[in-house]
Amino acid sequence: MDIAPLLTKAGLTLEEANDPAIRLEVRAQVRFLELAAEALEDDLLGFHLARNFDLREIGLLYYVIASSEQLEEALQNAVRFGRITNEGVRLQVAMEPTVMIALEYINVDRLADKHQAEFLLIALVRLCRQVTDSRLAPVGLKARHFRNHTPAEIRKFLGCDIEFSSDADEIIFPKQFAALPLTGHDPFLNTLLRRYAEEALQTQTSSRESIRADVEKVLTGLLPHGRAGASEVARKLGMSPRTLSRKLRDQDATYIEILDRFRAALARRYLTERELPVSEVAWLLGYNELSSFTHAFKRWTGLTPRQFRTSNVA
Repeated sequence: MDIAPLLTKAGLTLEEANDPAIRLEVRAQVRFLELAAEALEDDLLGFHLARNFDLREIGLLYYVIASSEQLEEALQNAVRFGRITNEGVRLQVAMEPTVMIALEYINVDRLADKHQAEFLLIALVRLCRQVTDSRLAPVGLKARHFRNHTPAEIRKFLGCDIEFSSDADEIIFPKQFAALPLTGHDPFLNTLLRRYAEEALQTQTSSRESIRADVEKVLTGLLPHGRAGASEVARKLGMSPRTLSRKLRDQDATYIEILDRFRAALARRYLTERELPVSEVAWLLGYNELSSFTHAFKRWTGLTPRQFRTSNVA
């Protein structure tokens, strides 16, 4: 099946989907799985994907988990380092009174998703079974989305029903499962891999923090020439406008918001330079008309640029 049209409908490109260095926007991923399930006429696509893929494809996170000593430690490592592979879903774990593994969606309409949620829940059960080399059966499993019953395939795999239309996405195991030893436990490898995982988390955090600074740096040169559109900024940063938009959304920001705040900060700074005429400040900020700058500055501060200078507000 040609997946390019499905990716386009989901707001993605084939190049983005095939590039492991690109982090896909979670809403687009959810939409793509929905479209793929419809095209394949597979209402259990998430389950089938989770049941059949090689868990080692998860990468570094899998090996950190698999080399842990006990299931409890493995799950705590999954919580700590899960963001390396998926920033749209946060994992939570509790050990009392039962072993509870919960999914929390970040800035996403959870009820719009079915296939990714089922993929994650089933993959987590598979992961717990594989690292303990056992057929762990949950005593309960909840999902927020709707199904009128647990499909037979899923019930057979889990050994229990799923409580759909629930108030949570949770897997529940008996408390004693927390102490189960992992067959691949390797303390030296685990220490080494957790160090790599910590570095990966730090790099990820630094990358998110730097994109805003990179945008502002580019804007300084583009604003005076009136070419500070998002597409031009993206080109200067060596990425597509869609990628820039996605990276900013990861920080709960938009290009328009950053542009507006950056202009406001620059305006205050420029106006403290008494030798700069207000008209030149407007030009430096990319405004063709002084009246447009005045209107914007009054929105930012409640003052006109000249009132700001007169009152020595810094």
